[in-house]
Amino acid sequence: MSKQQEVSTKIEHTNIVLGKQNYTLMLVGLAVIIIGFILMSGGKSEDPNVFNADEVYSNRRIVIAPIVVILGFVIEIVAVFYKPKK
Repeated sequence: MSKQQEVSTKIEHTNIVLGKQNYTLMLVGLAVIIIGFILMSGGKSEDPNVFNADEVYSNRRIVIAPIVVILGFVIEIVAVFYKPKK
């Protein structure tokens, strides 16, 4: 058997590491992370000479958005390690 035939035989028998459910969970995690970053954005003032602390330090930007981003990363970790039942 030539070396090229051995390589092609090994490639044919290789299983895919992640399944469809894993990729679906990864997309959900990515969407949650993006939503978290969107929640963090904003705070632009109409007048650059005026500092509005209520906009910049709102609960949405300081508390909720980071929790959503961390939740997205947790979903990503679960997606990688998730093993579907057969």
